Amino acid sequence: MNKATESGSGTPAAPGAPATDTGGEDRRQRKARQTREALADAAIDLILEHGLAAVTVEAIAERADVTRRTFSRHFGGKEAAALDFTRADGDRINAALRARPADEPPLAAYHAAVRDWLTAEESPALHRRARRRELLALVDTEPALFAAYERVRVDAQDESVRIIADRLGTDPGRDQRPAVVVGAAAGVLTAALRSWARGGHRHDADLAAHVEQAYAVLTGEAALAAPHIG
Repeated sequence: MNKATESGSGTPAAPGAPATDTGGEDRRQRKARQTREALADAAIDLILEHGLAAVTVEAIAERADVTRRTFSRHFGGKEAAALDFTRADGDRINAALRARPADEPPLAAYHAAVRDWLTAEESPALHRRARRRELLALVDTEPALFAAYERVRVDAQDESVRIIADRLGTDPGRDQRPAVVVGAAAGVLTAALRSWARGGHRHDADLAAHVEQAYAVLTGEAALAAPHIG
């Protein structure tokens, strides 16, 4: 890519905007998306090769063959660039959650949305994308990455709470149900992702199976606890 005609020269997607739906995008939007993806891939590769502290924004921009200014149009820092896939995956899960049947119980709807995300063919989830597991494994050992990851996670879960509240026709500021459901359902996913990343599972199917086992634990424990509550 030539820096004089780099794809970030147009108006790029905002850092919080989904970067996963390519349907209907025009040439400028496509180029902006491609630049964002190139920067994110460069950040992941450089961080895994050299360590977070040794990587600069300038090095990421150089690897992606764009200017430092273009990097800043897309990301606020190297951590945000490296973790952009987690933001996009959160967007995908929430999009799937919005599309679930209105009469589906909230916990089941979130679980189904996660399953839809894991099995989607048009937008492969992180377990089918190169080096994402390695980057997730690094999150727990790098405080700056961990903080950035937590920010992405909280933002995605806040949106999930709003979606569940809309489904229930309630105010999440007054009704605990949306936050409790999302806290439990998203907590299961977070736990499964962390153990998968640490465990070195090799096959694509492993994460999906791992997540299903984790949700089975939640429902099983809830069933066991129910007679003893109240």
